[in-house]
Amino acid sequence: MAKPLLTDDLWERIKPLLPPVKRNPKGGRPRVPDRLALTGILFVARTGTAWELLPPELGCGSGMTCWRRLRDWQVAGVWQKVWKALLDELGLADKIDWTKAVVDSSSVRALFGGAQTGPNPTDRGKNGSKRHVISDGVGGLPLRC
Repeated sequence: MAKPLLTDDLWERIKPLLPPVKRNPKGGRPRVPDRLALTGILFVARTGTAWELLPPELGCGSGMTCWRRLRDWQVAGVWQKVWKALLDELGLADKIDWTKAVVDSSSVRALFGGAQTGPNPTDRGKNGSKRHVISDGVGGLPLRC
């Protein structure tokens, strides 16, 4: 039997991090359950298939439904919460190998400025922002941004 994309254990950890469902008072179509939408999102992420080619046999709704849920959860900050929760869990289980950590940064020019910009030391003091990331050296899992 094939390994499921979304195990029961993983779903139980992610489920509380999802925003509550807002019901439409006028009714409408039944909403695709969050677990099925997440399964569709994971299928597209793992296989690289186009959203519109999501197989109906998966029962995840249409590719557009899954894409909209991905977008809505991004706006709601769900992915950041999931990443942090799972990373904390890995840290508590001592499953992060810090001996192989990789640190990198980049300076990006910001023509129009913004709240997170300042003088860029690599571009003659013009507005820019600098991003730092540390990831494990094995699989490239971002550990801190």
